[in-house]
Amino acid sequence: MRLILLGPPGAGKGTQAARLVEKFGIPQLSTGDMLRAAVAAATPIGRKAKAVMESGALVSDAIVEGIIEERLGEPDAKNGFILDGFPRTVAQAEALDAILARKGLKLDAAIELTVDAEKLVSRIVNRAAEAKAAGKPARRDDDPEVFKTRLAAYFRDTAAVTPYYRAKGLLREVDGMASIAEVAAGIDAALAKQS
Repeated sequence: MRLILLGPPGAGKGTQAARLVEKFGIPQLSTGDMLRAAVAAATPIGRKAKAVMESGALVSDAIVEGIIEERLGEPDAKNGFILDGFPRTVAQAEALDAILARKGLKLDAAIELTVDAEKLVSRIVNRAAEAKAAGKPARRDDDPEVFKTRLAAYFRDTAAVTPYYRAKGLLREVDGMASIAEVAAGIDAALAKQS
């Protein structure tokens, strides 16, 4: 199973991806996690990405595509994967098509978690407050102003990916504002129709 999870930051892609990893036994390939790991390790790509990520902007396509292509070549992705946070633009979607074609692969579905933008900002503010209350550091991108920048970038750039996958017959929309269990059931139903 080769899937893409689409939706703005905070829509629940990471939560649902973790469940799908267990269900299908395939890795979640989160560009955010991969980039954060590169930043933490202070790799050359991590240092480049750090300044961009801290401003709330998106890293360059070349950096992200390089990380994705390398990662898809690893043994645990042989039987499938879940892409979370990629592609973010139509250019990246086209690049992903080219990467998959070179590897002789194709996507099974692109699942979009649809959201209400205003309610989503409240969700992120709550996520940061819960992390703080638990004694954990809040993610830098959970800062409301950084989050609003990322959300605006999503609606400016990434929302165009939805019609790209709809035109290919791969898009499945699920209400991302529902409960975690309801979102999971919606994804499972969408994938059952795909099979």
